[in-house]
Amino acid sequence: MEDRLADLLKYFELEARTFQAGPLRHAGNYDGRDGLGYIHVQLNGCMRLESACHPAVEVDEPSLYFYMNPTHHRVIPLDDRVTMVCASLRFASGGENPIARALPDLVLIRLADTPTLEPVIKVLVQEAGEQHCGRQAVLNRLMEIVVIGVLRELMDQNILQTGMLAGLAHPKLHKAINAMHAEPGRNWNLESLASIAGMSRARFSSKFHEVVGTPPGLFLTQWRLNVAQALLRRGEPLQLVADATGYSSTSALTRAFVTQLGLPPKQWLKRELEATKSEPARTKV
Repeated sequence: MEDRLADLLKYFELEARTFQAGPLRHAGNYDGRDGLGYIHVQLNGCMRLESACHPAVEVDEPSLYFYMNPTHHRVIPLDDRVTMVCASLRFASGGENPIARALPDLVLIRLADTPTLEPVIKVLVQEAGEQHCGRQAVLNRLMEIVVIGVLRELMDQNILQTGMLAGLAHPKLHKAINAMHAEPGRNWNLESLASIAGMSRARFSSKFHEVVGTPPGLFLTQWRLNVAQALLRRGEPLQLVADATGYSSTSALTRAFVTQLGLPPKQWLKRELEATKSEPARTKV
């Protein structure tokens, strides 16, 4: 099967920073205004999750839960057996990204339901309990692997009903989505995308909207702008960005930015860089 995450992670590299690895004695409060996502791997004990975006949840078995989108939430230990590994999450490209947009506010999965993650969790637990050289870097990388593993599980088990990841899990739609992800600068139209998916034009358009939640044309526009944002963050010149994302000129790209994001590219980039500089420092474990 095609790698359905390769092009997403090419432009939106995941970065995890572990700040908790061991017993959790006090409640943790996380402010969605920091612009970060969070993942919590609960290894023992009983926890309570609170957030305005979902009813309170009590978790009394090894589980992982993450808020890929910035979300105010609290994790509260309910006994003295709680052991957790927690990390903040961000994408190196900054800005809105399609991976976070494709996920619900809270993803909660029992570790028993994800046997493919067992080897990674085992190494994570071992590393968290020791003090080897490079421990912080190893924990960070392991948490990134855990998140990618969860995204894979969500697609393989067809857990999500709508959104981009649901589209990538679809046996036909994923072919067209992968094509757009791989070649955002190509002159795609409904006929060519439907042909790649092996569907009629009408059926493809209807099914795409139903599963992904947006029409194919809007999805392509959003993806092109997502890629443009990532390339601008990497310092690529505006003309190259326009060429790579299918816009006939820098003026056309600028119009798309203003229409969809409310700012021309250079002003958007300045705002994003300033926001990155103002991010609060995260405590290391």
